[in-house]
Amino acid sequence: MTYFFETYGCQMNSAESAALTLVCRERGWTAAPDGESADLVLINTCSVRLTAERRALGRIALYVSLKKKRLAQGEHFALMIAGCMAQRMGKTLKEQFPAVDYVMGTMGRSLFPLILETVEKNIGNNTFPEIAVEESPQFSFSSSHLEEGQFRSFVPIMHGCNNFCSYCIVPYVRGREISRDPQLILEELRLVSEREVKEITLLGQNVNSYNWNGGELHFADLLKIIAAEAEKSGIKWLRFLSANPKDFSPETIRVMAENRVFCRHLHLCVQHGSNRILAAMNRGYTRERYLSLVSEIRSAMPEISLSTDILIGFPGETDDDVRETLSLMEEVQFLYAYMYHYNPREGTAACNLPDRISEEVKRERLSRVINLQKKHTTALLKKRIGARETVLVEGISRKNADELVTRTERDEMAVVPGPASLIGSFAELTLSGLRGNTFRAKELS
Repeated sequence: MTYFFETYGCQMNSAESAALTLVCRERGWTAAPDGESADLVLINTCSVRLTAERRALGRIALYVSLKKKRLAQGEHFALMIAGCMAQRMGKTLKEQFPAVDYVMGTMGRSLFPLILETVEKNIGNNTFPEIAVEESPQFSFSSSHLEEGQFRSFVPIMHGCNNFCSYCIVPYVRGREISRDPQLILEELRLVSEREVKEITLLGQNVNSYNWNGGELHFADLLKIIAAEAEKSGIKWLRFLSANPKDFSPETIRVMAENRVFCRHLHLCVQHGSNRILAAMNRGYTRERYLSLVSEIRSAMPEISLSTDILIGFPGETDDDVRETLSLMEEVQFLYAYMYHYNPREGTAACNLPDRISEEVKRERLSRVINLQKKHTTALLKKRIGARETVLVEGISRKNADELVTRTERDEMAVVPGPASLIGSFAELTLSGLRGNTFRAKELS
């Protein structure tokens, strides 16, 4: 039996696809090179933005067409939809696409082995019986999320979100926050270190709200434990995603500053620079608090780089609000940002708000934000030319087979000549030039 996964959306989806892959392999399944030849195709979907769902729906339609073609040729084919969009749409997804055999939401992953068993038994006649889903399935963490042969790994430490930002669908498709047993986290760290993983990224929809056993262990406490384990096991770099400013404690800053295993880069979502819009978004912090937090982080770790998310065009936003966002960007100077304009998500508090911003105005405002961020990115990168850096060699450049793609701990990309044998190892280089947003280097050492 063969499988093929297509994964969209956040790093948590990538981690969960890796965990599902392990389940397939444990049952003796093998990976197919593409969806056209696989016995089972699984599309792991994202629901955070409307564009992500539209893309997923397009891919589903493509595979529905492929299934019809393959069945007409007497072949076997099962189609499965997983992830956040599957959780949100549920049975209506199968009603829209009757050729889809199974829909498995984020809370139903425990059913995956049973789905595989059912596919194995029924693939011969391409008739797959429905599998009953428990009314209130509980999210459970997988024991490992490591992709075979990889030197970097995602390790989920919590799941779900209690924040209910007014624009966000995540609490509705991921459920309430559940923190993972710290002993199981450490077990996964030991497992991946035995596989010679060099870099770990701790994951959670609101990662720094980690809270084990009613306050027995908070995020900063967990980071201390993980840092000690990383030092023993040889894991050199630790990162975490995604941190909410309202939950970022002084103790977390102190732990990061005192333990050099934490990379000097932090993704700290701001979303907007206007207090009025931040309140309407239900973000739980003010512009002033965000800027104060940035100052605290940089005081403790002057070398750190920051990135963020910025959401423009929220209902009721004025041009003054946009100017406040631009001024916050000027003050913080983000290395990079994920920038997008608001699209209503059915089921969220903001979906029915009045004073919608026209698409034309949203695009114009977003272009101003993007142009300013491009200016900041270029200026910050140019200042770094000449710096000596430790990098993790990630792979071969797509543009030149004689060059390697590397990444600094500040999450900067650098390309340098070198042999493929260095992939997955740390090296030293000097940032000698810049092409676009990618550094050039002359040699590794």
